[in-house]
Amino acid sequence: MLPADDHVHSEWSWDAVAGDMDATCARAVELGLTAVSFTEHVDLARWVVPPELLARAGREPRVDIIERMASLADDEGRLVPPPLDVDGYVACVERCRERHPGLRIRAGAEVGEPHLFGEEVRRLVARGGFDVVLGSQHTVPFEGRLWPVDWLFGRVDAHELIRTYLAEVLRLVEGSNDFAVLAHIDYPVRHWPADAGPFDPKVIEDELRTVLRALARSGRALELNTRVPLAAAVVTWWHEEGGRALTFGSDAHAPVAVGRGLAAATAVATAAGFAPGATPVDPWRPA
Repeated sequence: MLPADDHVHSEWSWDAVAGDMDATCARAVELGLTAVSFTEHVDLARWVVPPELLARAGREPRVDIIERMASLADDEGRLVPPPLDVDGYVACVERCRERHPGLRIRAGAEVGEPHLFGEEVRRLVARGGFDVVLGSQHTVPFEGRLWPVDWLFGRVDAHELIRTYLAEVLRLVEGSNDFAVLAHIDYPVRHWPADAGPFDPKVIEDELRTVLRALARSGRALELNTRVPLAAAVVTWWHEEGGRALTFGSDAHAPVAVGRGLAAATAVATAAGFAPGATPVDPWRPA
């Protein structure tokens, strides 16, 4: 049995331009999933919208993430995402629970940079009554402002950038108690430049282990994100550093992507020494 897909987005996430909660649930049922968690984006940081994105806006008659980001930029070129409509989102979750009674649907949030916005995050989590709260890092400081890390490749050496990113992730882990699962520890790898050569996690093993060790000490879970499958070595290091909980997430932003890569991810987790819990929504634990 596949584990829960604990990292899924719908139309309630500002960047999910193709999101559809009801269609995602239908697709999950079709795939044989027994549980999904809709972890909608809560982004409170104001990061730079790169000038090249602003320049590309409006060139093609379609709505995509570039158009969305450009439309949300303020006069200083910073992204100002709309707040999560908690009431509308929770009501949508309840409707989907009624329509798909055989699927366990959990409400949640993916909170960006929670260590920078502790009070706001705590208020939102309390209001939403979320089952799942992910903590994630999407930005790094550059030239005095926060930038989306993926748009700094080409401006900063790739290995230097991922080390800077992991230093920020460490600050997140040590500076916030307001999330239960660390999402996509390898987020920059999604955009790894070809001219940097194949990504090898062993090059940054010390930095990764430092974050994993801090997360293990906190008693929280690591996410095995399948958008770009987390390297098997990192899952093994999580076990070696004392990690006691592992969850899985497709990071789907459209119905077609829900459940993506979960079967392969469970094989990686098993090989690293983790075993499923009593139910699909339980984190995997050391065997």
